[in-house]
Amino acid sequence: MIWIWLLFIVFILVILALDLGVFHRKAHVIGVRESLVWSAIWIALSLAFSVFIYFAYAHHWEGLGTHTSSMHPTGLNGTQAVILYLTGYVIEKSLSVDNIFVMALVFGYFGIPAKYQHRVLFWGILGALIMRGLMIAVGAALISRFEWILYIFGVFLLLTAGKMMFSNSEPNPKNNFLVRLTRRWFPVTEELHGQHFMAHIHGRWMLTPLALTLVVVESTDLLFAVDSIPAIFAITTDPFLVFTSNVFAILGLRSLYFALASILEKFYYLKASLAVILGVVGVKMLAKEWLHDIHGMSFYLLGLIALIMVIGIAASVIRSRRLALEPAVVSHG
Repeated sequence: MIWIWLLFIVFILVILALDLGVFHRKAHVIGVRESLVWSAIWIALSLAFSVFIYFAYAHHWEGLGTHTSSMHPTGLNGTQAVILYLTGYVIEKSLSVDNIFVMALVFGYFGIPAKYQHRVLFWGILGALIMRGLMIAVGAALISRFEWILYIFGVFLLLTAGKMMFSNSEPNPKNNFLVRLTRRWFPVTEELHGQHFMAHIHGRWMLTPLALTLVVVESTDLLFAVDSIPAIFAITTDPFLVFTSNVFAILGLRSLYFALASILEKFYYLKASLAVILGVVGVKMLAKEWLHDIHGMSFYLLGLIALIMVIGIAASVIRSRRLALEPAVVSHG
């Protein structure tokens, strides 16, 4: 199975090299049209990979789908693997949207121009992939040895859902522990030096605000990963499906940020939708022994998660239109 993992990692590294070294070699402002095109490309790649998932698990390449657990007592066939992969992808993609709110806040706080934001997000997401890979490896190892830990994950997701639903506080970059630690250990200049994370000033190397922004992006993604990794383990404990769905969801996050950053305030009910999704996944994890016998449970869960997101987006759009019409109504009156 090691060859499948190595080939996938090499494939992702090639895509990232092309992204930064060819398509985004020069810093520039990424407009909505360009971001939507790239979002479509990343989604298309994610869906195309599901074809590989189907054949790899249908024919058990390198032993894929042969691992058994309480969730998959007979292993996985191609159809089952694709449904689980897509469900995991939709969950991770949905939860990553909440990360966009924090990214916009961080860029605004440090005053990072739009043309340099892609570079920060590129290295931030590369770091996120490494951190999530390590967390998935540790989580899979723990679950294989102590399967009861899934119930702890379920309780944690329910608590996180409640916190997300009723808390309106946003993280303040000024209070970030790693930022304070970085400023204490390294000299930091308050001025930007192009798209560089370090600058040679007065005979010594100093970190730029771009570097501090990267520190905050990495640390906040780590906090988000603490929520999202348990969520996907509620769908499947297959490490390859968990990792690949995570990777593709995160890879498209940069393009999604530039497409949605200017209209984030209009998605008023999005956070509530994400909280409900976490709650549903948490309940599914706690009730896995009873829900396991329901035929097509993974397919129903995928549909329910998609429906919750659609309802949240639709409700947000309706609210935005009503607010836009209110001044006109008042003026008419």
